[in-house]
Amino acid sequence: MSATDVIGLSGREPTQPWFDRDVQFDHYGAQRVPFGCTGASGLVQHFVELTGRDAGRAFDVLDASGGYGSACLGAGSDVIAEALSSAVREAGYVTDEVASSERSLLLERLFGPGGLFADRFPAADYRVSGRNSGSEGMELALRLVLESRFDHRRLRAVPGAEQRDIVLCFEGAWHGWSQGLLPLINRRHYRVGLPTVASEQFGFRTDHIPFGDLDAAQEWFDRHAERVLAVVVEPIQGDAGILVPEHGYLRELAALAKRSGALLVADEVLTFAKTGRFFAMTDVSGPIPTDITVIGKSLGMGALSTSMVIARRELGVRPTGTVSTSDLRPLTCAVIRAGLEHIVAEGLVERAGQVGEHLGLLLRDQIVAEFPDLYREARGLGLMHGIELTEFAAARIGDLRNCMIRNGVYVEFMSGAGRRSRGLRYVNTTMRVAPPLVTTADDAATIATRLAVGSRALRELAA
Repeated sequence: MSATDVIGLSGREPTQPWFDRDVQFDHYGAQRVPFGCTGASGLVQHFVELTGRDAGRAFDVLDASGGYGSACLGAGSDVIAEALSSAVREAGYVTDEVASSERSLLLERLFGPGGLFADRFPAADYRVSGRNSGSEGMELALRLVLESRFDHRRLRAVPGAEQRDIVLCFEGAWHGWSQGLLPLINRRHYRVGLPTVASEQFGFRTDHIPFGDLDAAQEWFDRHAERVLAVVVEPIQGDAGILVPEHGYLRELAALAKRSGALLVADEVLTFAKTGRFFAMTDVSGPIPTDITVIGKSLGMGALSTSMVIARRELGVRPTGTVSTSDLRPLTCAVIRAGLEHIVAEGLVERAGQVGEHLGLLLRDQIVAEFPDLYREARGLGLMHGIELTEFAAARIGDLRNCMIRNGVYVEFMSGAGRRSRGLRYVNTTMRVAPPLVTTADDAATIATRLAVGSRALRELAA
């Protein structure tokens, strides 16, 4: 079988095999994997080799990534297919200027009496807005933070708020690629040479402290409590390598923010529905209160890119300042509602906690313990896990990923937290193992087995 056989249309010779490789912008620095996908079903992706002596070879891989953590129901969900089909035919496409029955059904199901999120975000206290992506959602969250200092009619600072000009963030954090979010990340690679927010009237600066270090947070607030405007935190740091804080850290951080008068922004774009609960800003005492929470990725059910910004009612923006074409359109609402109803009916969030605990044990016992030359540590919660690479493996990351794929498991890699302050150790590049919510215990075992086979293949390649 050749590559042209795989992608050719019936009765038509393709003029250019895998034309997207020539035309689509390369965001990866010419390091994209040498595989194509011809379809998928559930967790199974149908791949084909694009280069080398095996070009055209078709094979299946088990998805351990969930499409950057977004395809929570895997591929080919009948529930989502029906929701899309029905919404296209019936739901309409009005913007948020016009009330929508589909939008109302979704928001009542989430925030109305007895709603899925009502215990955490009662409608009397919170409002919601929709955006195209997690990055856009975080942009709106930052906008709400900055405008909280303003008299929106006179466009000047509210008396007493002039001195609040610091947004506290965390080393290794990742909140999105877009320009307005660059000040929130402390990675020079993404910031150097690009515009940043200058110090000026109504400007702001960002400080970064180690994530999970409560002493560092307390010391920082002791110095800056009167100037802090907001704290922006991931409950589990994703791109930093799935760093899970100790129990009690997030609640204490929330208390520090509240006592200082700062807003607390939770970036739950990646963690939403993945940790055994809908929201990772939760501990044994229940929900940890936030002023703004952004959810995304799994919210679109793998069919749409979307996000929600859930903010306290007193927070707002100047009129027309954040109008969005994508603000909870009826079709989007229909997909979200159908997907969440299915997730609840099947108990998929709770199952993610159980299957994820099993997966975590397998990763520690069968991967990290068996391959200490390749892996340093496995960390995670629910169906969000990271396997940190050793320097040896990190130097061979391209070969490692190809070995995994060729041995039947699709994984992604994260930057790691890198160098951190206060004597905390360097965190290397980390393999993300975050399969969809529909993953079973048997799937988890198969993923671990194939990761082990791929690891042995790298050893042989590097020998």
